[in-house]
This record gives sequence, C-alpha cells and structure tokens, in this order.
Amino acid sequence: MNFPLYKKEMKGSWKLLVIFSGILAMYICVIVSMFDPELAQAMAQFQELMPQVMAAVGMTNPGDTLASFLSAYLYGMILLVFPMVYTIIRANGLVARYVEQGSMAQLLSAPVKRQRIVLTQLSSLFTGVVLLVAFCTALEYAAAQLMFPGELALSQLLGLNGGLLALHLFMAGFSFLCSCIFNESKYALGVSAGVLSVSYLLQMLANMGGRLENLKYATFFTLFRPAELLEGGAWGGVGVLLALALLCSSVSILVFCKKDMPV
Repeated sequence: MNFPLYKKEMKGSWKLLVIFSGILAMYICVIVSMFDPELAQAMAQFQELMPQVMAAVGMTNPGDTLASFLSAYLYGMILLVFPMVYTIIRANGLVARYVEQGSMAQLLSAPVKRQRIVLTQLSSLFTGVVLLVAFCTALEYAAAQLMFPGELALSQLLGLNGGLLALHLFMAGFSFLCSCIFNESKYALGVSAGVLSVSYLLQMLANMGGRLENLKYATFFTLFRPAELLEGGAWGGVGVLLALALLCSSVSILVFCKKDMPV
C-alpha cells in the first residue's frame, strides 16, 4: 500500500465513523437494556398486532436468551442498514469522486503504480468496515456484561458478528467496484445504493413469508442468518459472502488498472 495515502483516507473516514458509531451505540444500548421479561411480553403483543411489519425487519422470535434477543432486534435491520450506508458513502468518495473532480489524474501522475493506489483505497474502506463492526461487537459485549452479567456468551457474539462482517465486506467490495467502474459519483452512488437497497427490500418482503418467501433466493442477505449462526451453523453462507467480497475486490483492482481516466 501507499501509507501516506492510506493515512489521508483514514483521516477522511473518521468523521463518518464517529457519526455512525454514535448512532449504532445509541441503538445497541437501548436494545440491550430492553431485555426484560415484561417488556418482551409487550413486544410479543405488538408482534401479534403487526406481524408482517415486524417480520419484514427480522424482529421475530426473540427467544428467551439475550443472544437471541439481540439477534432478533439488532441484526434484522439496525446492524445491516447503518453500516451499509457508511460503506456506500465512503466507497464513492475513494475513487469515483476523485475521478469526477479530476484529482485522480493528479494522483496517478505521481510515481506510484495504479495497483498500489487502488489497493490503498480498498484497504482504507475495509478498515473502516472492520472498525465499525469491531466497535459494535465490543459495545454489545460491554453493555451486556454491565446490564446482564453472564447472559451473553462471547463465543456466540463473535460468531454472530463474524457473519455480519462477511456481509459488510461483500457490500463494501461491491460498492467499491461501482466506484471503480463509473466516472461520475451520481452513477456510482445510484448503482451501488440502488442494488443494495433493492436487495434489502427483497429480503424484507421475503421475511413476510407466504408467496413472497421465494424472494429470498433473489437477495444475498439470505446468506446471513443470525439465528443459525448462534447455533453454530450457516457458515456456508458466510463463506460465500467472503468469496464474493474477494471477487468484487479483484475485479475492482482489474477495472481500475485498465481504466481510461478522464483528464
């Protein structure tokens, strides 16, 4: 990598990381504090009143353990959508925006190979994703230990968030690929945000069950199954997500190295 460039990009990421970390911290602390039998009954009643709405965002079958409770109320929407938005924004700013503003041509005029530049940009994106997931993991465990000591097994949390990380690495790789393909930010943002948003929408519809359940085969979110990860399964889907992340990253590097940059 080019470490001066990597350092610059990480400085450019920290504000977004702080903002999204703050939002996620609020939700995590609130959800952990909600693990209460009486409140659980109220949520169950709400689920009976609006079953399709709750199912759409994955908030079903919270179980009677803290791990299953968090799996139902955090990993159906909150820990999927907010890091996804961070990824889309940051990936666009690492290549497409540089190209659009003409800064990429200046960067390439330096005696640095294209491969080093694109690997540096990709590494800074992946670093941000890893930091965000690591922060959520640490906060979840700390909040659980503070409010409900001994209720959350670290091994279960690490398995759950290992799958979550694989999902977000794939989305980061795909968003970065879009940023490398298009010369204008509006197209890079439009395609990456559009595909990822539609995929999540299809997952929401599939969660409702019935005739819509088959839509799960049309979205990669199906590969991430929190409830099964808690039981030690669903690692095949995690492996596929990691393979897709590697594929998108490899294609991104190839596209960038062969790309004709506008002056």
